[in-house]
Amino acid sequence: QVQLVESGGGLVQAGGSLRLSCAASGRTFSTYAMGWFRQAPGKGREFVAYISSSGGRTDYASSVEGRFTISRDNAKNTVYLELNNLKPEDTAVYYCAAGRGAQVLWRQTLPNVYEYWGQGTQVTVSS
Repeated sequence: QVQLVESGGGLVQAGGSLRLSCAASGRTFSTYAMGWFRQAPGKGREFVAYISSSGGRTDYASSVEGRFTISRDNAKNTVYLELNNLKPEDTAVYYCAAGRGAQVLWRQTLPNVYEYWGQGTQVTVSS
């Protein structure tokens, strides 16, 4: 069992930055690939970024590539999402997720391949 707790969301002006954190419980964090997703009001859950269990592989949605950076610190059981040059369309609840196995390796953009989810943190970008 893995429990995930996100933090770091808030209200920021367009062009600003935020750093989201996702703290995981348990001693098996380093065996899980991690993903960040977001969900805006009235929309489905959207893939944002992925990082492999070792941190050696990352992937981003085209809408955030070059502006967002995912990283992890396995010694601290934490994954981060650095959000830069924020836009109003980035407004959403951001969720982190943990998963293992081949499904996550090859289908990391799909929410249903992840086993565990955090409760989410709100990011609001004003224009």
